[in-house]
Amino acid sequence: MGQYLIRRILQAIPLLLFVSILMFLLIHSLPGGPEAAYNNPQLDPAGRAALRASFGLDDPLPVQYLKWIGNVLRGNFGFSFKTSQAVTDVIAQRFSATLELFLSATILALVLALILGILSAARQGTIVDYTITVIAYFGISMPIFLFGLFLQDIFGVSLHWLPTSGTATLGYVFSPVDTVIDHLLHLVMPMIVLSITYTARWSRYLRSSMIDVNKQDYMRTGRAKGVAPLPLLLRHALRNAVIPMITIIAIDFGALAGGAAITEGIFAWPGMGSLFLSSLEARDYPVLLAMLTLGGVLVIAFNLLADVLYGVMDPRIRYS
Repeated sequence: MGQYLIRRILQAIPLLLFVSILMFLLIHSLPGGPEAAYNNPQLDPAGRAALRASFGLDDPLPVQYLKWIGNVLRGNFGFSFKTSQAVTDVIAQRFSATLELFLSATILALVLALILGILSAARQGTIVDYTITVIAYFGISMPIFLFGLFLQDIFGVSLHWLPTSGTATLGYVFSPVDTVIDHLLHLVMPMIVLSITYTARWSRYLRSSMIDVNKQDYMRTGRAKGVAPLPLLLRHALRNAVIPMITIIAIDFGALAGGAAITEGIFAWPGMGSLFLSSLEARDYPVLLAMLTLGGVLVIAFNLLADVLYGVMDPRIRYS
């Protein structure tokens, strides 16, 4: 296993370099630059040229890339055009909010997908299966932004059950316990919106995989020997059925992060998604490149984690 991990990490290095080149070219092909971030209509062409020169943007692109990647390898992502802060500080201020939303939505999606997938497979062809299928298709087909607006209108505007934006209620001083409760209430709708599509997708994959596993010979043997249905389902069927689902979850990681950006924009959640959108609007190259690089590293890391989980879930898999 150790040699396999080392080999995969070494293989990821040229991939990350290739991805970084593509990202660098893509970001720098966008019109604008630091002058867009400063948004000064009185800036004349000479001032614009001086501003670009101060950020090193007058160098040829290959030279800019080599300087950037050299700084990145030393842990320096540069300074934001918009705020003049170190990019690492800008991202650090937003990372915890995104991590909270991402983890809570992922856990919720996994738990619901397991429950719905198992119920649908165990009750195949019944009203339970058909009901879960309808709910799943609704979740898959419903756009995230539209579902978020519906929830805001119903639970925030009409019923006044949940706050519609932000992470805390402004203008009030709460006790520590009430502060936590208030924050969790703000988290509920973004978490549900971000998890709905992936709950539906993953439950469909698990249902299909569970039905295939239930037809295997060892499952028939277990039933013939009188193994109770619930242990047979959870200890044998689920463990084997969840293996293909690991791949789907790893592949969906990038899309889940993209959905977080949309969700944060809808609910004014102060995370990296809203930071990415504002940086894209301002053409804040250093922040955009740092976030895309971090996203590429995380996607590769999650796919590596998926490969490791294969061996954990299925002892027959060996890495040599």
